[in-house]
Parts: sequence; C-alpha cells; structure tokens
Amino acid sequence: MKQNQKLKNVLDWRKASGPIDYPLTNDYMFRMVLQSNEAALRGLIGALLHIPQRAIREVVIENPIAPGEGFDSKTFILDIRVRMNDDTVINLEMQVKNFHNWPNRSLSYLCRNFDSLQKGEDYESASAVIHISLLDFDLFPQRPEFYARYRMMNVRTHEIYNDKFALNVLSLRRAELATEEDKDWHIVEWAGLFRAGTWEELKMLAEHSEVYAGVASSLYYQNSDQIVREMCEAREEALRHEERMQKKLAETEEARLEAQRHKERMQKKLAETEEARLEAQNRLTEAEEARLEAQRHEEHMQKKLAETEEARLQTQNRLSETEEELRRLKSELAALRADKEARKETEA
Repeated sequence: MKQNQKLKNVLDWRKASGPIDYPLTNDYMFRMVLQSNEAALRGLIGALLHIPQRAIREVVIENPIAPGEGFDSKTFILDIRVRMNDDTVINLEMQVKNFHNWPNRSLSYLCRNFDSLQKGEDYESASAVIHISLLDFDLFPQRPEFYARYRMMNVRTHEIYNDKFALNVLSLRRAELATEEDKDWHIVEWAGLFRAGTWEELKMLAEHSEVYAGVASSLYYQNSDQIVREMCEAREEALRHEERMQKKLAETEEARLEAQRHKERMQKKLAETEEARLEAQNRLTEAEEARLEAQRHEEHMQKKLAETEEARLQTQNRLSETEEELRRLKSELAALRADKEARKETEA
C-alpha cells in the first residue's frame, strides 16, 4: 500500500512534489476526479467533441459512485456515463492495460448505452451515444493515431449511416501524432494531464488554465482521501490480477497450441511412417512377385530343358537305329557283292 500524503487544505497540491501516488490513469481516480469537478468534466468533453463551453448547457453523471464504493465481478467497468444537454449520452473510459479486446469491448458498451429506449418509445427519440476511450496504449499499433473518431458509414461513398452512434479513441501515448485541430482544441494538454506521473509535470500544465489547475487540485484532494486511496489500490491490484490471469491464460493457450502442434507433428510422422511402411510392403510384394515370376520362369526353362533333352535322346536313338540299319545294309551289300563275284568265278 502506498504511503498516504498529508493534506492540510486543497491548495497544498502546489507544494507537492515527486511521483503522484494515484494518477488519472487509475480508472477509479479518473472517475472520482471528474465526477467531483464539473468544470473539468465540461472542459474535457468540450475538447474531445469540439464543442465550445457556451454550447454545453448541462452535464449530468448518470452513474455516480460514492467515495469508497467498491466494485465486484459484476461491475462492467469503471466508466463515466454523462448525459449532455439532455439529448446526448457520453461514455468516458480510461484503460491502461491492453488486454487485446478493446474494439469488441468498447463496441459492446456503446451498444448497451444506445439500446435504452423503453417499450412504446419512438426510435427517433433515441439519444445520440458517443463512447470515448482514453487509452494508454495503441489500439491499432500498425496504424497509430493520437485522436481517432469512428462512425458507421457507407464504405464506398463515406455517407454517414447514423450520426447518433460514434466511437472516439484518444491514445495518450501518441501526442506527437496530434493534428493541428487536436492542438487547437487543447486535446494534447488533456492527454498530458492524464499521463502526468509527477506533481511537477502536473503543475507545469496547470499554469496554463484554471480548469487544469482545478484538475490538479481535485487529484491532490482525492489522493489525500484514505478511502479513495484504498479503492485505487484495490483497482490497481484488480488490474494486476487480471493481467496475471491474462498471462496465465495466454501461457495455457500457448501450451495448448504447442501440444496441438506436437500432436500434428506426431501425426505427420506417423503418417510418414505408415506411408514408408506401405511403400516397403509394396516393394516387398513386388520383390515377392518378381521372385515367383523368376521361379515360374526357371520351372518353365527346366521343363523346356527336359523336353529338349528328351528330344535329343529320341534323336540319338533314331541315329543309333539308322546307323545300325546302315551297317546291316552295308553287310547285306557286301554279301551280295561276294555272292556275285562267286557266281562269276563259277561261270568262268
């Protein structure tokens, strides 16, 4: 718990120095200062909406909280809902931590505030609703802006669909991107007030405007209130807890994704192994088929060889028979010749 400052009167902020225990970026402090200082609230709204102070007839906070009033899990956010001139609802929200859900979250708040008609009321009586986010981070880091205004419009012709539905975003860290219009409406100074982390920074800004001095005075007064300080500390602890939970959730999600990636790698390896097994089995089948084909070929050749041998033996037998017949015929021819010679000698 941060040590409390000693307060004697509301002007002591001019003597304060060093770090501000609970600056305006603490959303509980942001709410307490603005709901306790109507001039500051009017000044901020006028700057952000480009409305001269004389045109702001009335600002009424519709959801005030008593100092020290707590928040629980049902508290949607520590926003400030203001009705201006009885016809426009403005929702102001301070957000320091980026939980990467702000576009959907802010749109949800805007829709809740716009959907406020009672049964039987005419749609034309719906109040204009403007949601203003004051962020200590870049909403879209790839396209940073200091002060951006979003409207529902035709993406081709840029014609506004309904001017009662708007989202404005102030990036407190991007004052260097402020336009001339932003500077003319002193939005840069307001961003400086919200980002001021020391009383010296705050006093330098307070020198330029009574409204800014009133903000510094209210901030010092609220920082001196022990009940408010406890709620600010509780809010910071809640944000730290949410950040830890988000980190654990992110780590758990990363672990789940890594497990899923590991599973996919294992499935891929299993598929590759199965494919290799099937390929090897196909090759084995092809080899077995080739072996059987070779075996069939060998059996065929053996059969052909046996048939050839049988034919050779038959031919050899025929040759032997032919030679035997030839010898017989030669013997008979020799006998005939001898007999013929013998008859010749007898006749002679």
